[in-house]
Amino acid sequence: MGVENQIEINGVTHAYQTDDGPLPVLEDLNIMVPLNSFVSVVGPSGCGKSTLTRLIAGLMMPDEGEVRLHGEVIKAPKSTVGMAFQNPVLLEWRSILQNVLLPLEIVPNKMSAKEKTARAMTLLSLVGLEGFEDKRPSELSGGMRQRASLCRALVHRPEVLILDEPFGALDAFTREDLWQIMHALRKEEAFTTLMITHDLRESVFLADQVIVLSGRPATAQHILNVNLGHERTLEDLYTVESVNMLAELRHQIQIAQGRSSATEAAA
Repeated sequence: MGVENQIEINGVTHAYQTDDGPLPVLEDLNIMVPLNSFVSVVGPSGCGKSTLTRLIAGLMMPDEGEVRLHGEVIKAPKSTVGMAFQNPVLLEWRSILQNVLLPLEIVPNKMSAKEKTARAMTLLSLVGLEGFEDKRPSELSGGMRQRASLCRALVHRPEVLILDEPFGALDAFTREDLWQIMHALRKEEAFTTLMITHDLRESVFLADQVIVLSGRPATAQHILNVNLGHERTLEDLYTVESVNMLAELRHQIQIAQGRSSATEAAA
Protein backbone atom coordinates (compact mmCIF):
# COMPACT_ATOMS: atom_id res chain seq x y z
CA MET A 1 0.00 0.00 0.00
CA GLY A 2 1.16 3.55 -0.75
CA VAL A 3 1.50 6.40 1.68
CA GLU A 4 -1.83 7.84 2.82
CA ASN A 5 -1.94 11.60 2.33
CA GLN A 6 -3.77 13.83 4.81
CA ILE A 7 -3.33 17.03 2.79
CA GLU A 8 -3.25 17.20 -1.01
CA ILE A 9 -2.56 20.41 -2.93
CA ASN A 10 -3.36 19.59 -6.55
CA GLY A 11 -2.44 22.03 -9.32
CA VAL A 12 -3.30 25.08 -7.23
CA THR A 13 -2.99 28.47 -8.90
CA HIS A 14 -4.02 31.67 -7.18
CA ALA A 15 -3.73 35.42 -7.77
CA TYR A 16 -4.82 38.47 -5.81
CA GLN A 17 -6.75 41.21 -7.56
CA THR A 18 -5.05 44.60 -7.24
CA ASP A 19 -5.57 48.05 -8.74
CA ASP A 20 -2.77 47.22 -11.17
CA GLY A 21 -4.34 43.91 -12.19
CA PRO A 22 -3.92 40.30 -10.99
CA LEU A 23 -0.93 39.54 -8.76
CA PRO A 24 -0.01 35.86 -9.29
CA VAL A 25 1.00 34.20 -6.00
CA LEU A 26 0.82 30.43 -6.55
CA GLU A 27 1.16 28.61 -9.85
CA ASP A 28 0.37 24.93 -10.45
CA LEU A 29 1.42 24.09 -6.89
CA ASN A 30 1.45 20.41 -5.96
CA ILE A 31 2.15 19.28 -2.39
CA MET A 32 1.36 16.01 -0.61
CA VAL A 33 1.47 15.81 3.18
CA PRO A 34 1.33 12.23 4.53
CA LEU A 35 -0.94 11.30 7.43
CA ASN A 36 0.51 12.19 10.86
CA SER A 37 3.62 13.72 9.30
CA PHE A 38 5.18 17.13 9.93
CA VAL A 39 5.97 19.18 6.83
CA SER A 40 7.70 22.56 6.89
CA VAL A 41 7.32 25.06 4.06
CA VAL A 42 10.05 27.65 3.49
CA GLY A 43 10.64 30.18 0.75
CA PRO A 44 11.36 33.83 -0.02
CA SER A 45 9.28 36.53 1.67
CA GLY A 46 6.08 37.22 -0.24
CA CYS A 47 6.09 33.95 -2.18
CA GLY A 48 2.63 32.88 -0.98
CA LYS A 49 3.35 30.74 2.10
CA SER A 50 0.59 32.33 4.20
CA THR A 51 -1.79 32.13 1.25
CA LEU A 52 -1.17 28.40 1.26
CA THR A 53 -2.24 28.13 4.93
CA ARG A 54 -5.47 30.03 4.25
CA LEU A 55 -6.28 27.71 1.35
CA ILE A 56 -5.76 24.61 3.50
CA ALA A 57 -7.85 26.12 6.29
CA GLY A 58 -10.69 26.75 3.84
CA LEU A 59 -10.57 30.51 4.48
CA MET A 60 -10.21 31.13 0.73
CA MET A 61 -10.60 29.14 -2.47
CA PRO A 62 -7.95 28.74 -5.20
CA ASP A 63 -8.51 30.19 -8.66
CA GLU A 64 -7.53 26.83 -10.15
CA GLY A 65 -6.84 23.38 -8.76
CA GLU A 66 -8.06 21.94 -5.49
CA VAL A 67 -7.09 21.37 -1.88
CA ARG A 68 -8.12 18.10 -0.25
CA LEU A 69 -8.13 17.03 3.38
CA HIS A 70 -8.28 13.26 3.73
CA GLY A 71 -9.61 13.02 0.18
CA GLU A 72 -12.34 15.63 0.58
CA VAL A 73 -12.17 18.85 -1.45
CA ILE A 74 -12.06 21.89 0.84
CA LYS A 75 -14.87 24.34 0.10
CA ALA A 76 -15.24 26.01 3.52
CA PRO A 77 -13.49 26.16 6.90
CA LYS A 78 -13.21 22.74 8.56
CA SER A 79 -13.58 21.97 12.26
CA THR A 80 -10.93 19.27 11.83
CA VAL A 81 -8.24 21.94 11.31
CA GLY A 82 -6.43 23.74 14.13
CA MET A 83 -4.33 26.86 13.59
CA ALA A 84 -1.64 28.76 15.50
CA PHE A 85 -0.01 31.99 14.35
CA GLN A 86 2.96 34.19 15.19
CA ASN A 87 0.68 36.30 17.37
CA PRO A 88 -1.11 34.07 19.93
CA VAL A 89 -4.21 36.36 19.91
CA LEU A 90 -5.36 35.34 23.37
CA LEU A 91 -8.36 37.13 24.87
CA GLU A 92 -7.27 39.22 27.86
CA TRP A 93 -10.65 39.03 29.60
CA ARG A 94 -10.45 35.25 29.71
CA SER A 95 -8.12 33.13 31.81
CA ILE A 96 -5.57 30.89 30.09
CA LEU A 97 -7.82 27.88 30.71
CA GLN A 98 -10.82 29.72 29.26
CA ASN A 99 -8.76 30.73 26.23
CA VAL A 100 -7.75 27.12 25.61
CA LEU A 101 -11.37 26.00 25.97
CA LEU A 102 -12.64 28.50 23.38
CA PRO A 103 -12.63 26.10 20.36
CA LEU A 104 -14.74 23.63 22.34
CA GLU A 105 -17.38 26.35 22.68
CA ILE A 106 -17.42 26.76 18.90
CA VAL A 107 -16.73 23.33 17.39
CA PRO A 108 -19.62 20.86 17.82
CA ASN A 109 -18.71 18.10 20.26
CA LYS A 110 -20.29 15.75 22.77
CA MET A 111 -17.88 16.39 25.63
CA SER A 112 -19.22 17.32 29.05
CA ALA A 113 -17.95 20.44 30.79
CA LYS A 114 -15.82 18.24 33.03
CA GLU A 115 -14.32 16.41 30.04
CA LYS A 116 -13.54 19.68 28.27
CA THR A 117 -11.72 21.04 31.30
CA ALA A 118 -9.81 17.78 31.73
CA ARG A 119 -8.77 17.86 28.07
CA ALA A 120 -7.52 21.44 28.34
CA MET A 121 -5.67 20.76 31.59
CA THR A 122 -3.95 17.72 30.05
CA LEU A 123 -2.59 19.87 27.21
CA LEU A 124 -1.55 22.67 29.57
CA SER A 125 0.34 20.12 31.64
CA LEU A 126 2.07 18.74 28.50
CA VAL A 127 3.41 22.18 27.60
CA GLY A 128 4.46 23.09 31.14
CA LEU A 129 1.63 25.48 31.98
CA GLU A 130 0.06 23.53 34.82
CA GLY A 131 -0.56 26.02 37.62
CA PHE A 132 -1.00 28.94 35.22
CA GLU A 133 -4.51 28.06 34.04
CA ASP A 134 -6.14 30.88 36.07
CA LYS A 135 -3.71 33.57 34.91
CA ARG A 136 -4.56 36.23 32.35
CA PRO A 137 -2.54 36.39 29.10
CA SER A 138 -0.80 39.61 30.20
CA GLU A 139 0.58 37.78 33.23
CA LEU A 140 2.48 35.30 31.05
CA SER A 141 5.66 35.65 28.99
CA GLY A 142 5.54 35.55 25.19
CA GLY A 143 6.71 31.95 25.16
CA MET A 144 4.09 30.90 27.68
CA ARG A 145 1.35 32.61 25.68
CA GLN A 146 2.49 30.74 22.57
CA ARG A 147 2.31 27.45 24.50
CA ALA A 148 -1.28 28.32 25.44
CA SER A 149 -1.98 29.09 21.77
CA LEU A 150 -0.75 25.63 20.78
CA CYS A 151 -3.03 24.07 23.42
CA ARG A 152 -5.98 26.05 22.08
CA ALA A 153 -5.23 24.87 18.52
CA LEU A 154 -5.16 21.22 19.64
CA VAL A 155 -7.88 21.10 22.30
CA HIS A 156 -10.60 19.91 19.90
CA ARG A 157 -8.35 17.12 18.59
CA PRO A 158 -7.96 18.39 15.02
CA GLU A 159 -6.73 16.07 12.30
CA VAL A 160 -4.58 18.85 10.85
CA LEU A 161 -2.54 21.53 12.63
CA ILE A 162 -1.46 24.57 10.61
CA LEU A 163 1.36 26.65 12.06
CA ASP A 164 2.07 30.03 10.44
CA GLU A 165 5.44 31.17 11.84
CA PRO A 166 4.28 30.44 15.41
CA PHE A 167 7.71 30.96 17.00
CA GLY A 168 9.04 33.76 14.79
CA ALA A 169 8.56 36.57 17.33
CA LEU A 170 10.26 34.76 20.20
CA ASP A 171 13.87 34.91 21.35
CA ALA A 172 16.20 32.09 20.29
CA PHE A 173 16.18 30.22 23.62
CA THR A 174 12.38 30.33 23.97
CA ARG A 175 12.03 29.23 20.36
CA GLU A 176 14.24 26.19 20.92
CA ASP A 177 12.28 25.32 24.06
CA LEU A 178 9.05 25.35 22.06
CA TRP A 179 10.58 23.18 19.35
CA GLN A 180 11.11 20.50 21.97
CA ILE A 181 7.58 20.98 23.27
CA MET A 182 6.27 20.39 19.75
CA HIS A 183 8.09 17.06 19.69
CA ALA A 184 6.53 16.17 23.04
CA LEU A 185 3.06 17.04 21.73
CA ARG A 186 3.56 14.88 18.66
CA LYS A 187 4.37 11.92 20.91
CA GLU A 188 1.08 12.31 22.78
CA GLU A 189 -1.27 13.58 20.07
CA ALA A 190 -2.00 12.25 16.57
CA PHE A 191 -2.17 15.09 14.05
CA THR A 192 -0.75 16.09 10.69
CA THR A 193 1.21 19.36 10.68
CA LEU A 194 2.06 21.88 8.01
CA MET A 195 4.27 24.71 9.27
CA ILE A 196 5.29 27.93 7.55
CA THR A 197 8.64 29.24 8.76
CA HIS A 198 11.59 31.42 7.78
CA ASP A 199 13.90 29.60 10.20
CA LEU A 200 15.76 26.81 8.37
CA ARG A 201 17.05 25.29 11.64
CA GLU A 202 13.47 25.15 12.89
CA SER A 203 12.30 23.49 9.69
CA VAL A 204 14.95 20.76 9.93
CA PHE A 205 14.55 20.16 13.66
CA LEU A 206 10.76 19.80 13.56
CA ALA A 207 9.89 18.38 10.18
CA ASP A 208 9.90 15.03 8.44
CA GLN A 209 10.05 16.89 5.15
CA VAL A 210 10.88 20.45 4.09
CA ILE A 211 9.35 21.96 0.96
CA VAL A 212 11.06 24.97 -0.61
CA LEU A 213 8.75 27.26 -2.57
CA SER A 214 10.10 29.21 -5.51
CA GLY A 215 9.77 32.95 -5.93
CA ARG A 216 6.34 34.33 -6.79
CA PRO A 217 4.31 32.90 -8.39
CA ALA A 218 5.37 29.99 -6.22
CA THR A 219 5.60 26.36 -7.09
CA ALA A 220 7.26 23.50 -5.20
CA GLN A 221 10.91 24.05 -6.15
CA HIS A 222 12.62 21.48 -3.93
CA ILE A 223 11.75 18.77 -1.40
CA LEU A 224 14.13 17.74 1.36
CA ASN A 225 13.48 14.58 3.37
CA VAL A 226 14.76 14.98 6.94
CA ASN A 227 16.25 11.73 8.21
CA LEU A 228 16.92 12.54 11.85
CA GLY A 229 14.49 10.07 13.41
CA HIS A 230 11.62 10.95 15.73
CA GLU A 231 13.71 11.30 18.90
CA ARG A 232 15.58 14.58 18.38
CA THR A 233 17.66 16.81 20.60
CA LEU A 234 19.12 20.21 19.82
CA GLU A 235 22.53 18.57 19.46
CA ASP A 236 21.21 16.87 16.32
CA LEU A 237 21.33 20.25 14.58
CA TYR A 238 25.13 20.23 14.82
CA THR A 239 25.74 16.89 13.13
CA VAL A 240 27.35 16.74 9.70
CA GLU A 241 24.08 15.50 8.23
CA SER A 242 22.11 18.46 9.62
CA VAL A 243 24.74 20.98 8.54
CA ASN A 244 24.60 19.56 5.02
CA MET A 245 20.80 19.73 4.96
CA LEU A 246 20.86 23.34 6.12
CA ALA A 247 23.41 24.20 3.43
CA GLU A 248 21.18 22.56 0.83
CA LEU A 249 18.17 24.56 1.99
CA ARG A 250 20.10 27.83 2.03
CA HIS A 251 21.22 27.23 -1.54
CA GLN A 252 17.65 26.48 -2.61
CA ILE A 253 16.45 29.71 -1.00
CA GLN A 254 19.14 31.58 -2.92
CA ILE A 255 17.85 30.02 -6.13
CA ALA A 256 14.28 31.01 -5.22
CA GLN A 257 15.49 34.56 -4.62
CA GLY A 258 17.27 34.60 -7.96
CA ARG A 259 20.71 34.87 -6.32
CA SER A 260 21.99 31.46 -7.52
CA SER A 261 21.30 29.06 -10.37
CA ALA A 262 19.93 25.53 -10.21
CA THR A 263 23.03 24.39 -12.10
CA GLU A 264 25.25 25.72 -9.32
CA ALA A 265 23.09 23.99 -6.69
CA ALA A 266 23.54 20.64 -8.43
CA ALA A 267 27.32 21.08 -8.72
